[in-house]
Amino acid sequence: MARNVPQADASMKAGKWQRNKYVGVSLVGKTLAVMGFGKVGSEVARRAKGLGMNVIAHDPYAPADRARAIGVDLVSFDEAISTADFISLHMPLTPATSKIFNDETFSKMKKGARIINVARGGVIDEDALVRALDSGTVAQAALDVFTEEPPPKDSKLVQHENVIVTPHLGASTKEAQEGVAVEIAEAVVGALKGELAATAVNAPMVPAEVMSELAPYVVLAEKLGRLAVQLVAGGSGIQSVKVVYRSARDPDSLDTRLLRAMIVKGIIEPISISFVNLVNADFTAKQKGLRISEERVFVDSSPEYPVDSIQVQISNVQSKFASALSETGNISIDGKVKYGIPHLTGVGSFSVDVSLEGNLILCRQVDQPGMIGRVGNILGESNVNVSFMSVGRTAKRIKAIMAIGVDEKPDKDTLKKVGEVPAVEEFVFLEL
Repeated sequence: MARNVPQADASMKAGKWQRNKYVGVSLVGKTLAVMGFGKVGSEVARRAKGLGMNVIAHDPYAPADRARAIGVDLVSFDEAISTADFISLHMPLTPATSKIFNDETFSKMKKGARIINVARGGVIDEDALVRALDSGTVAQAALDVFTEEPPPKDSKLVQHENVIVTPHLGASTKEAQEGVAVEIAEAVVGALKGELAATAVNAPMVPAEVMSELAPYVVLAEKLGRLAVQLVAGGSGIQSVKVVYRSARDPDSLDTRLLRAMIVKGIIEPISISFVNLVNADFTAKQKGLRISEERVFVDSSPEYPVDSIQVQISNVQSKFASALSETGNISIDGKVKYGIPHLTGVGSFSVDVSLEGNLILCRQVDQPGMIGRVGNILGESNVNVSFMSVGRTAKRIKAIMAIGVDEKPDKDTLKKVGEVPAVEEFVFLEL
């Protein structure tokens, strides 16, 4: 792409000699942003370093030490796209990444940036990319994947003169196909030997009475994991998670495998293409470099219930909501099951009490009259229905956290208005 090789090849085959038309750019000294620092992304980074490029990466999950080991800095999403000359996409297609490259994203890029997508077509808003190409914001694009495959024959993106396209050839080599066959064979042999199966989709049987008792706590565990990972700021690789179970029962009798698996599921699935269940949870966590530790604490409550509360802590990361940090500097959230429904009961050092249904807005604010009404009015004016609201505070008229449950996802303008309320010091929107 940088040297216009496909266009120059087509030109020569058409009988032309257009050296001046196809002047390219050098890779040496340019900044490459690798968006998604998994197996493929990290290998791309290694090769780019060998070409003399400055490499940065964005991945909310990647361990920072692994990136540093090959001379790569993990940065926030906005920093990556605004400073890069070349942007290479290696991220999964999830609800969080669908059309993440859109008009707003392209407007933040360095003018003349070049983008390569060998991940999933849906991460790019293709109409927005055409507009960015036409305006010169994006100089060139190289695409191996598309939202619709094959793309329409009259696709403006495919036909654009500054776009290089291939028909999803990423794994189309003899070696790659042989590798997949070997991997399948090894997985079957491993499963027959009783080894951990990374790709298993069927969990072992859990006794019906145990599943019935744990059912609401299973939902709570996954939602706590999902909330915790959304509180991690971009560029902070998650490596260490601690789960604290409080129970009135004998700690040794509490089988936490299913709950631990659901917490891993909540943390990993929103930011990867991995499918996590009871069979592969520990294996998948280990594969991702995620250390899970557990602590069982006896509390004086009713032994009728298997668990009194669950706390999820993520250590050595930055938080996009500073109030979620505990006194020890870890992201910390607590939850309980009340009347059969999962509830969020703690955020950092603040106590709250909100049902984990729908979506959630957390606001840290100065504790003063009228705050609930002001924020509620902003949401109401945007036709966002509030399902519940809870306020926890450190002391009267000092600091408070307002937890607001909403049925719909507020648009960016609405969230911006919430953040502009003078007494609101920080806020975050979380999808459940």
